[in-house]
Amino acid sequence: MGVAGCGKSSAASAVAGRLSWPLVEGDDFHSEASKTKMRQGIALDDTDRAAWLAKLGNMLAEHRRRGQPVALTCSALKRSYRDGLRSHDPGLRFVFLEIDKPHALARVAARAGGHLFPPSLVDSQFATLEPPHGEAGVLCVDALRERDDLAQEIATWLAARSTP
Repeated sequence: MGVAGCGKSSAASAVAGRLSWPLVEGDDFHSEASKTKMRQGIALDDTDRAAWLAKLGNMLAEHRRRGQPVALTCSALKRSYRDGLRSHDPGLRFVFLEIDKPHALARVAARAGGHLFPPSLVDSQFATLEPPHGEAGVLCVDALRERDDLAQEIATWLAARSTP
């Protein structure tokens, strides 16, 4: 979890590969209306995110019922969003990829055109972010660390705590 540009997809892909878990890219499940808003540089609000988060929560619950861990990318910027996801999977763990605004903006700008999220929305991500420091079941990591080292730390932490 984290703001746009923190490396959620890259980190989750590397971790899922290390743990042989399926990867679910949360952005793929936004409604078409939400995707259109983001492409137009309009920030999503709680109403826009509600059905998306419920869908992701249901997916987590289904994987849990099957006893199959899954790596899910999701911004989960607010505590209420994280708590909603936890309600679907009480054993859910979060990895918070911490990054500062200049680095996030540079990363989002570098992928412009190849992603639905434009650089103009980075400020709104930081304005919405409620960092999960102190929340149970959260690992906070520096998103600027080398990807393999980051993936190893995350995979080790998740593997030690995953239960079907």
